[in-house]
Amino acid sequence: MSNRIVLNKISYHGPGAIAEIPGLVKAQGSKKVFVASDPDLVKFGVTKKVTDLLDKAKIKYVLFSDIKPNPTIENVKAGVAAFKKAKADSIVAIGGGSSMDTAKAIGIIANNPKFANVRSLEGVAPTKNDAVFTIAVPTTAGTAAEVTINYVITDRQKDRKFVCVDMHDIPLVAVVDPDMMMSMPKGLCANTGMDALTHAIEGFTTKGAWEMTDMFHLKAVELIAANLRKSVKGDPEGRKQMALAQYVAGMGFSNVGLGIAHSMAHPLSAFYDTPHGKACAILLPHVLKYNAEDPKADVKKVGARYALLAKAMGVKDGDKLKGKAAIKAACDAVAKLGKDVGIPADLKGIVQEKDIPFLAHSAYVDACRPGNPRDVTEEDLAALYRSLI
Repeated sequence: MSNRIVLNKISYHGPGAIAEIPGLVKAQGSKKVFVASDPDLVKFGVTKKVTDLLDKAKIKYVLFSDIKPNPTIENVKAGVAAFKKAKADSIVAIGGGSSMDTAKAIGIIANNPKFANVRSLEGVAPTKNDAVFTIAVPTTAGTAAEVTINYVITDRQKDRKFVCVDMHDIPLVAVVDPDMMMSMPKGLCANTGMDALTHAIEGFTTKGAWEMTDMFHLKAVELIAANLRKSVKGDPEGRKQMALAQYVAGMGFSNVGLGIAHSMAHPLSAFYDTPHGKACAILLPHVLKYNAEDPKADVKKVGARYALLAKAMGVKDGDKLKGKAAIKAACDAVAKLGKDVGIPADLKGIVQEKDIPFLAHSAYVDACRPGNPRDVTEEDLAALYRSLI
């Protein structure tokens, strides 16, 4: 079996990288840009950093800011209608996962109109055409949506999120400018940073992991462990390194998948409006421990993998640990980082017992679940939810 790597055609990194955007738009021959950004970024002047550059370069654009956290099917349909009305021919997506996921779906449907109902994009979508030319500009250090072939949409009718996986949706260009992330409040910085850690660790432990993605994931874990605490405190260098870390994690997990920390987090966002990164962060250390306790797994082999994680997490001589000691060290280091940046230790006050069967079913049918290293049933997922309330 072969392994596949899909990445942006080009990406720009570092302070001031957004200055590249006008030249990229002109080189594409675009006549009108559809700028997709959420209303808070517009309100606080973050989006303006990019639109000012477009204005200066005399590039025509229309601003679409009807984007909600955890974007919905209705959101996407409104965006497609606005894109068509604007007669735009390119997209600049500015924001976190919500803005970029909405833009990805708009760009795909614009060039693959048979999927206009949005729901038909769930899973591995059989689209034929690449999305509209898109430049993705992240403003949070967590989702890595600018470099992934995934996006997530909420179905309000069914109170669930669904994952879309499509090689045609990856933005052609990513512009990862840490200056665009400096205004993140402490809580958002912590939640998105832990989301990035979840991407890296689940990508490293997923069934599809291999040498090249291990390289990305371990480096991402190392960068996050060393910089997230500083980033949450507003340290500029910490935020710069987190901007890089989340992108590196995305380079990996987009190509090998995730696991049940994500499949269990998705229904928490859809049903309770729990921020996605926070949900992942709460679940991550528990899922990491649960997977290591798989009775079918070889403790020696699992320990060797977890020893590498422990070292990347900054555990002294972590790579020398073996078996259960390595597993404990890695899990403890992840839990400690979450605690240090203000992540709750469990799901108390979020999940209600009566909702667990629905949550477990939603997590089981989620596209991320099959990649989990430990095979699970709906009953297993229900028990895991229940153990955290």
